[in-house]
Amino acid sequence: MNRKKITQNLGFGTLFLLIFITLFFLSTIIYFIVARGFRILSWEFLTSVPKDAMTAGGVAPAIIGTLYLVLGAIAFALPLGVACAIYLTEYSPRSYVVNVIRMSINNLAGVPSVVFGLFGLGIFVKFFGLGVSALSGSLTLGILVLPQIISATQEALMAVPQSYREASLAVGATHWQTIKKIVLPAASPGILTGVILSIGRVAGETAPIMFTAATFYTRGIPKSFFSEVMALPYHIYALMTEGTHPQEQTEIAYGCAFILLVIVLSISAAAIIIRQRQRGKAHV
Repeated sequence: MNRKKITQNLGFGTLFLLIFITLFFLSTIIYFIVARGFRILSWEFLTSVPKDAMTAGGVAPAIIGTLYLVLGAIAFALPLGVACAIYLTEYSPRSYVVNVIRMSINNLAGVPSVVFGLFGLGIFVKFFGLGVSALSGSLTLGILVLPQIISATQEALMAVPQSYREASLAVGATHWQTIKKIVLPAASPGILTGVILSIGRVAGETAPIMFTAATFYTRGIPKSFFSEVMALPYHIYALMTEGTHPQEQTEIAYGCAFILLVIVLSISAAAIIIRQRQRGKAHV
């Protein structure tokens, strides 16, 4: 066996080992959450409000609040992020300013989430007077994932072959018609990949909503986007750090973690199905 073959086998062996380690830890975490959280699951737990100092009852307000925040954040960030990526990829001139903007977007993706929370507190809660509400939290979380959606959309748009654009323009289509009818449908699987990753981050963030949206306890579900909400990530944090009955509240926290995992996987699965359908249409 020559040296190149040995190096190749060593590389593949290392790759498979790293994949195995990653899958092992991922499956261990999922099994631990499911095993601890599933046993507390019941219809009452899913549909009722917390009772007896959050040692009994359910977490319905936190589930509804989490859905408010996730859907609100994606509804805000997705059109804005796609529009920004279209401009930077399809319309903007190649200049120093545009390069600085692109670099700034990449840098924003690495800013700690607590900084976005303080920004949301100062701008949406105080300056615009929205108060602590689902709307303030959704806007803050939307800005948090905006760089991720812009970057994913840019990569998806740049992956569309230039020949697609040239062929469309050659038959008389305008630049915008080419983007709308040719480029965006071809890039939609990549865009949805960015959305899937964003959903996971939005649903699991605690620091931004502590300042802008979340409340420790409420008896009812939010009536509108202007209401403060309970949210599963913050509820888990509150139960594990501020609870006065650790034995009962720890079990509830694991139940919340299991529900949060199911919500994220369900929304992501729906997005994956849509992505696969769009990919199939693009290949036809």
